[in-house]
Amino acid sequence: MSMGKRYVFNSKTLSYEVKKRSKRSRFFRSLMLFAVSLGMAMFYFWLYAYVLDLEPPKTALLKKKNAEWCSRVEMLNRKLDESSEALTSLQMRDDDIYRSIFGMNDIPSEVRNAGFGGVNRYAHYDDVDPNGLLKKTAVRIDVLTKKTFVQSKSFDEVAQLSRRAGEMASCIPAIPPMNPDPKKYRFTSQFGYRRDPFTGRSKRHTGVDFAMKPGNPIYSTGDGVVESVKFELFGYGNQVVIDHGFGYKTRYAHLKSVGVAEGMKVKRGECIGLSGNSGRSSGPHLHYEVLYRGSHVNPANYFDLSITPEEYATMVQGIADASERITLHPSHQKKRR
Repeated sequence: MSMGKRYVFNSKTLSYEVKKRSKRSRFFRSLMLFAVSLGMAMFYFWLYAYVLDLEPPKTALLKKKNAEWCSRVEMLNRKLDESSEALTSLQMRDDDIYRSIFGMNDIPSEVRNAGFGGVNRYAHYDDVDPNGLLKKTAVRIDVLTKKTFVQSKSFDEVAQLSRRAGEMASCIPAIPPMNPDPKKYRFTSQFGYRRDPFTGRSKRHTGVDFAMKPGNPIYSTGDGVVESVKFELFGYGNQVVIDHGFGYKTRYAHLKSVGVAEGMKVKRGECIGLSGNSGRSSGPHLHYEVLYRGSHVNPANYFDLSITPEEYATMVQGIADASERITLHPSHQKKRR
């Protein structure tokens, strides 16, 4: 049937006659069909979505895929939780055990937990991730990656120092600072709080005191380098501070005389001066301190006074003989200085 034509049966002539439609009639008929179709479509959508509470197939498919990816991201976050806990455990063991053993300072928390300030490098997630799950996961991965790198570098430092374990054993202040002959000394003051002999008030004593007559040899308690030699009239008097490395330092105070100079390398059991009564002192004695990583610790935990005077004298003599051989050899004179 041609567009715009309509055939009508004429009962008189018993034939079909062509009756043309006007353009206006055709327009209104098309408009009516469009309106009815649109209304049916809207009615179908309303019935499907609001009455039957169903979703369009495409929306349902997208939601299904989104749920699958959210599940994968959540699983990734659970694995990140496990990795973060394992890394935290490694960090605690590193600071409390590994770095502590070798006298290394703890890695500051601001270094371990450094964030990503400044420019918002995760802004591109805001438009595609309204819930923030992807952004949160990306941040966690970057932070964990950086923490892992910092921990890896720390283990590299510990491994390097562990190769010097033998050197460390000789550097730790592990012997008494004088020959422990009971006839020549008296243990007069322990580490910790005590009554100050000058003011009578309770005051923390940062070392231990050995009363003895002036002139007794004082020995380095471990290998190291003389950090300072100075005199304080109202303090420690003649004093020597030795840096043993690995976080350890020792102080020998109230000496009568000093036999070493700053920058000089010394060995364990090597004489560094003579006991005396210099500075602010209530009587002839040696004040001995051990510092570990900048804090005073109890020196009594690092020496054994039960060693016999003969054993101590033999050790000291062996160090002296070895030092003399090195000093006399021309190729070692510069190293001695």
